[in-house]
Amino acid sequence: MTPKMVAAVDLNPHPRVDTAQPVASIWQMSPSLAIVTQFYPPDFAATGQFIAELAEELAARSVPVRVFTGQPGYAYTQTNAPREEIQSGVLIQRTASAQYVPQRIRGKLINGLIYSLRCAIKLRRPPVRGAHTLYTSAPPFLPVVGWFYHKVLGHPYSCIVYDIYPDVAVRLGVVGARHPLTRLWDFFNARVWRRASAIVVLSEPMRRLVCQKHPDLAAKVFVVPSWANPDAIRPLPKSQNWFAQKHHLDRRFTVLYSGNLGRCHDAETLAAAIGLLADANMQFVFVGNGAGYQALQKASANCPHVLFLPYQAPEVLPYSLTACDVSVVSLCYNMGDVVAPSKFYGMLAAGRPVVAICRDDCYLKPLLEENQCGRAFANGDAAGLAAFLRSLQADPALAEAMGQRALQLLLDRFTLQHAAQGYLQALGLAR
Repeated sequence: MTPKMVAAVDLNPHPRVDTAQPVASIWQMSPSLAIVTQFYPPDFAATGQFIAELAEELAARSVPVRVFTGQPGYAYTQTNAPREEIQSGVLIQRTASAQYVPQRIRGKLINGLIYSLRCAIKLRRPPVRGAHTLYTSAPPFLPVVGWFYHKVLGHPYSCIVYDIYPDVAVRLGVVGARHPLTRLWDFFNARVWRRASAIVVLSEPMRRLVCQKHPDLAAKVFVVPSWANPDAIRPLPKSQNWFAQKHHLDRRFTVLYSGNLGRCHDAETLAAAIGLLADANMQFVFVGNGAGYQALQKASANCPHVLFLPYQAPEVLPYSLTACDVSVVSLCYNMGDVVAPSKFYGMLAAGRPVVAICRDDCYLKPLLEENQCGRAFANGDAAGLAAFLRSLQADPALAEAMGQRALQLLLDRFTLQHAAQGYLQALGLAR
């Protein structure tokens, strides 16, 4: 596929400039919005990347923003970042970060708990909390800190719910539905969400689930999808893409999965489709990490047309995401209303067709099929997936047209500007 879109890429459309202002005076400032998140650049975690873009966009719209975060502790090449700095108008303060097996569920929980405890201590200072505090669900019990300061001091806060816990853990079989930990988690969720000024979720199915569990919260649950930056990620022909050439992806029809492939994602259907396509001149590339990668590596140990690469730095993403002919996103059968894959939006920006592996009632299916920019396949339908990939390989014009419509869908609905306006409305900051 050779997209006809502009091939140039601006790797840093919003350059970050560190201030020379003395740190001692910076932390006396009390911004109108403080965002608390465990992950933030230079950590590559998707949640941190999204928060950085959102914070900088809000700051550009004259909203004074402070971010309280941890040191890199999940996906990183840089182990330490400045404890205090200003980047693109955003005040950033970092605390130490625990790194106990961050790729495993138990390690994530321990690291998140330690970070949350640090937040509970550090946020005792009014300037750090700002006039209003926005807590992410990374880690999922972090908003309890907001509930505590609201109950004790009446401090207002809102929540971004990236994944709905404990439902994710229950559906993964980590804990039972009636386990004491599950009940305790639901107990705190109810109290945290009721005292919150607003609750932001990433998809309509997530909103319905929250409202089903707590009907009284419906008026303050807002859907604000994630996004991608079309100025940073643009359709780029593989013939002009150094990443594609470096890994010899310009020689074959290439199927890309980029990002985390964890326990919430369907690796089995994808592995089965790879087996069915062993005779095709087709390359499969997996960029990232997660439990699903280990299963795929075992399943494809004897398949020379499968390539595994580590997480790429943010400045490489405009090239890695466009070094393919089609992208794949997947969700396990019972995960469509508790998680929302953020990787989907970068795939749209890349101007490539998108294939989704998910259940028939997942919100991704109508997005792809009504906008004719890809296709969704039910979990287990490896034969249908393989046949569709063969059809795109045989018809480059069809693949190109789907890719152009994918980019148009992003421009129409899923840019940072759309998301920023949604957050301003949810937080009562819209003018």
